[in-house]
Amino acid sequence: MHRILGISSAVRLHLLLGLGLISSGALAADNFLTVSVTGVDENLKRNIIAHLGSLPDSEVQRRAFLFNVEENVNTALKSMGYYHGEVDGQLKEKDKGPWELKINVNPGDPVIIQWVDINFSGEMLDDRAFDKWLSEVNIKPGDKLNHGTYADVKSQLVTLALARGYFDGDYTQAQIKINRDLNTAQVSLHFDSGARYHFGQVNFEGHTLEPDILEQLIPFKPDAAYSTRRVSALNRQLLDTGYFSNIKVIPQIDLAEDEQIPVKVELTNKARHSIELGLGGDFGQSASNTFEPRVRVTWRTPQINKYGHSQETTLEWSPDRPKFLTTYTIPMSHPLNDQLKIRFGLLRDKYGVTQIYEPEERDFRNTGQLESTKFLLGALRQHGLGNQWLMTYSLDAIHEEYNQSDIDYNPNFLLGGVNFSKTIRGDNTLDPKSGFRQIYGFDYADPFLGSEIRLARLKANFKWIDTFFDNHRLVARIDLAANVANENEIAFIPPSLRYFAGGDQSVRGYGFQELGPYLDYIDNDGNTNREVIGGRYLMVGSFEYQYYLTPTWRVATFVDAGNAFDNNQFEPVVSVGGGIHWISPIGPIKLDLGVGLKETDTIERSWRIHITMGTEL
Repeated sequence: MHRILGISSAVRLHLLLGLGLISSGALAADNFLTVSVTGVDENLKRNIIAHLGSLPDSEVQRRAFLFNVEENVNTALKSMGYYHGEVDGQLKEKDKGPWELKINVNPGDPVIIQWVDINFSGEMLDDRAFDKWLSEVNIKPGDKLNHGTYADVKSQLVTLALARGYFDGDYTQAQIKINRDLNTAQVSLHFDSGARYHFGQVNFEGHTLEPDILEQLIPFKPDAAYSTRRVSALNRQLLDTGYFSNIKVIPQIDLAEDEQIPVKVELTNKARHSIELGLGGDFGQSASNTFEPRVRVTWRTPQINKYGHSQETTLEWSPDRPKFLTTYTIPMSHPLNDQLKIRFGLLRDKYGVTQIYEPEERDFRNTGQLESTKFLLGALRQHGLGNQWLMTYSLDAIHEEYNQSDIDYNPNFLLGGVNFSKTIRGDNTLDPKSGFRQIYGFDYADPFLGSEIRLARLKANFKWIDTFFDNHRLVARIDLAANVANENEIAFIPPSLRYFAGGDQSVRGYGFQELGPYLDYIDNDGNTNREVIGGRYLMVGSFEYQYYLTPTWRVATFVDAGNAFDNNQFEPVVSVGGGIHWISPIGPIKLDLGVGLKETDTIERSWRIHITMGTEL
């Protein structure tokens, strides 16, 4: 591979009443010197200014500054391939105030690269990473010579070689030959990588786990070729277990023997127990006009025993909606890619809106919500499928008690399911700049297996995040779901398995789970009642634009749309709004206002303020 560079130089400097040259479109130092540079483009001007350095702030410094101007401008021109520059300078001395130096530069023709010779030898010849680097190298014949670009290319190759385990690599030739008469240059970079080093023994220190558990987390085979990417993968695997508060993966290059690098891993266990507090709430005008706070306390034990068992227990409270859920996790064949989770929960919740018709007002008045109490005992197993896909299959025993249309229900379900999900994050922060999550699920219950009715549930959830030009962030979300059951058995589907819309993770102009299909019925006292009972289907989407005012503060505006519905009854509702978000050390804290654009048969024009905390992926 060949490329050429040419450089020639003749810099002439003429100063009136002075010694040198200086930089800038308009540089000034109080009471000593001002400088202006003309005749060159912005890139070359900035380079000249950088080489001239800081302006003087004393008479002694001014003399030294002027003395070195010619050499500094000459160096600046040559560094960007101009070896035939002409410089005229005029210096105006003053008894009072700063002296004025005006510089006009004619850079001349630049040196052009004639050919580039990049030559590899050693084991790197069989490493495709260097072929990819070579295809993207940014020096080519016909380019103007730039010594900074040449230095960057040299540095890139050395950095890549070290990252790929070629610790004995070195340049056998690295030079630029310049023909000043022809204004051309020839670049030669010859690199001998030597042998590639391999991973040796991996030793873990500071843990209390069975050694086999940690060995399963090593993402490379014994004697695998060294790369920093594999070192990072080991660090990430250990971090994802949740067992450790501090992880140091240290390749011991100085202890390498026969091109084998031992790896020391220093680990610090997390605290045996941790408590996490979460706060949220929403209020405004909707079916419920009261402030509804939410408090969540999560207790975690990241490592219960040497086999890596862990537990997480969550207590959540909001008015009339207490929830308790505990999950015990057991690593199976792999601590990350194969886990058994056993869970038990007692959850009380409210859904929709209940209303009574008042003849004198000729309208419905809100009386409350549909309430249910749910008991859950289940188990699920998660498998990593590779390429960041996760498969989960589960079996849940559910007993739920609720009153609908003045009738008490207490159905039992044995629900088996399978779930596929994939989450890609652009970074590991609590506020990722980019990412994509997709979830697909299928659940099934059958009377033959002890369930109240035959029920099939399908869902698909998508969330996309991206950031443009550093400060502009977009968040989009789509949630789809469906229940398939006999039309005459819909009432036996408990509220927790139906679909409702509204709330901070749905249509934000409306209250939590208050949107959906309704039915009218006559109660035992002969009154007409209306009750939002949820739908067989769900379709909700959202699009949000966020702008970072600072790295830790941003404003947002959004549009949410969709609803829960039954067959041929889809009536989407839309809300718009905005908010302000603080990117705190424990995750984003959001204050959002949503305004509903449509009245429904059960809710008047609505608005809600939501306070939430937590990452979006």
